[in-house]
Amino acid sequence: MSDVEQQAREVKAFLDCLAERNANRGQEPTWIAARRQAGAARFEALGFPTRRDEAWKYTDVRAIARGDFVLTDNAEFSPASAAALTLPIEAYRLTFVDGIFSPALSDLGDLPGGVAVLPLSQALAENHEAVGGPLGRLTGVEFSPFSALNTAFMEEGAVVRLAPGSVVEKPILLQFLSRANAEPVMSHPRILVEAGSRSQATLVEHHVGESEAANFTNLVAELMLDRGAILTHYKLQEAPLGDLHVASIHVEQNRDSRYTSFNLNLGGGLVRNDLIGELNGEGAEANFYGLFYGQGRQHIDNHTLANHNAPRTFSNENYKGILDDRARGVFNGKVVVKRDSQKIEGFQSNANLLLSDRAEIDAKPELEIYADDVKCSHGTTTGQLDEEAVYALRTRGIDEQTARGLLTLAFAGEVLELVDLDAISERVELAVAGKLPERFNLAGLVEAAVALHDE
Repeated sequence: MSDVEQQAREVKAFLDCLAERNANRGQEPTWIAARRQAGAARFEALGFPTRRDEAWKYTDVRAIARGDFVLTDNAEFSPASAAALTLPIEAYRLTFVDGIFSPALSDLGDLPGGVAVLPLSQALAENHEAVGGPLGRLTGVEFSPFSALNTAFMEEGAVVRLAPGSVVEKPILLQFLSRANAEPVMSHPRILVEAGSRSQATLVEHHVGESEAANFTNLVAELMLDRGAILTHYKLQEAPLGDLHVASIHVEQNRDSRYTSFNLNLGGGLVRNDLIGELNGEGAEANFYGLFYGQGRQHIDNHTLANHNAPRTFSNENYKGILDDRARGVFNGKVVVKRDSQKIEGFQSNANLLLSDRAEIDAKPELEIYADDVKCSHGTTTGQLDEEAVYALRTRGIDEQTARGLLTLAFAGEVLELVDLDAISERVELAVAGKLPERFNLAGLVEAAVALHDE
């Protein structure tokens, strides 16, 4: 079978699944049906990306393309199992099981006035016209084959609306649980956030599941920040190693808004994250912080893009990669300064730590500048643990495994010390360094590691 025939067969399998799903749907608003059709047509025209495509040259998605995935309507999940997986934080919680909303595992409590958090299916049922305008405005079917596929299958997800001036004190937690099913399941969740002027909130997106799960999640998130809005977005991805995870996150920022992303990747066998920031108003600020930790044969690909579309905008990016065994990481970060976007600042840094001689990293930082009054920088480094520092810690009575864990944690500390939610930082610390004898001050640990290096 030729490559063309194989690709056509792969696309047909997904479109056949879609046709079966559509045949069993009830009547939908015309605009939803039209978008589904547009998504399916675009996906059929593009097919799955291959390594011949520049944006995917380091990432092979054949495990997705050739996966025999089904859809589900079942959201059953043991409450005890869910409690063991969920983050122990006080939050407004929406829970999805294999992409299906679970009311039993959700708890919204008493939301503040002017704040709405609801599943996409409910938002469409209550007022589909209010959803139809913003949905798909940032991430349409043209963005990628996976965004087209998401649009074709789109039926569930989360809608968050913050009225102007509203402040949400507790985090909003969107929890995505993956089950160990008899057949691998695919889901295509959609997240829509509309943050009104001067509103403030923390959004936590958590992907986790049963250890034997082997499902495919294809997520699209569109986040729109009006003037002066402040949104902190944590994405903690610790899905089972059998799961496949693709996500496109598109952020639009108006004047004086501030968006802070913590993209923390620990799980998943194959992971691809696209994070695109559109800084459209003066005074807009975007902070992209990332940490990815891979082991075994994990493959974690992070692509980021900060578009400075207006003058006097600011972006700061710091991504750290830690790879062990035969894991492979990809980092492609790009800062684009549009013509006449003067007096902007755009900083980007990527540092990678290889814990094994067989681990690999492909890093490509980029700057594309069409203005002259700017301050921009980028850089990337890759190295291994300093054996002299390991030895120095061992001479102080620390065993080798703990010493290596401490130094690895110190490397991650520059990102982790910015995380305000202890439950998240503790999950990351445990994955990266294992169970340590006590909780360490990360800032002090970094200083100690540097001092040991200089001795």
